[in-house]
Amino acid sequence: MARIKLYSWNINGIRAVARKELFQPFLDGEKPDILCLQEIKAKPDQIDVDIDGYDAFWYSAEKPGYSGTGLLTKPKPLQVINGFPKDIIKKFKVSGDTYGDPNAEGRVIAAEFDKFWIVTVYTPNAKDDLSRIPLRHKHWDPAFLAYCQQLEKTKPVIFCGDLNVAHTPDDLANDKANVGKKGFTDEERAGFQAFVDAGFVDTFRMFKQGKGYYTWWSHFAKARERNVGWRIDYFLISSSLKDKVKAAAIHADVMGSDHCPVSVTLEV
Repeated sequence: MARIKLYSWNINGIRAVARKELFQPFLDGEKPDILCLQEIKAKPDQIDVDIDGYDAFWYSAEKPGYSGTGLLTKPKPLQVINGFPKDIIKKFKVSGDTYGDPNAEGRVIAAEFDKFWIVTVYTPNAKDDLSRIPLRHKHWDPAFLAYCQQLEKTKPVIFCGDLNVAHTPDDLANDKANVGKKGFTDEERAGFQAFVDAGFVDTFRMFKQGKGYYTWWSHFAKARERNVGWRIDYFLISSSLKDKVKAAAIHADVMGSDHCPVSVTLEV
């Protein structure tokens, strides 16, 4: 069996983190075997980072400087798939809304390895006025779950990324003040609960319970310094992998984005 360290990070602009000279120290310090990135906000030809030792796969949004996902991996994947398959898009009517077509926003990468699939996702934000809740609740969340279940028919699935929802009151500092607001609506939380009901396991909660563990902080009022945050970045795994999980962590000391990386270590 081999031990493998997987990391996920909403980097909030890979060029910005590189300019701050914070990306390379992260790679050198954490040494992920596989790194999933969200919100890269760049086209492949705009990304200038030293990724020696990794194969890089980028799935950029059509809109410049927006969204996008990436995958850096030391083990070579058997295949890499960008976006939802056409049958999933058609079945769940994952099409455009007033903000555009989510399928053109570079939000999902799936990579197949010998013993598992890994999927990185940047889930659409519900927006302050909740105008993207219908897309999330009726189309995106069901489609993403169905896609992971489709992949799971061939081998276990690990999915990770910025899911843009706090699952339980323990997953945000000020839960009572945020009930019904974006990231903590009944609809978004139900979308997450559907993953759990389908058998996917929230790896971090295998090791830590309660409040105080967050992955995103507002830029206002020294929220990160005071640890007034939200846990909206996750690693979930097929239940068949549960016994192989050796560690799960939140790396709140890694700077460069308004999100911090999260990780899981498995023996497979």
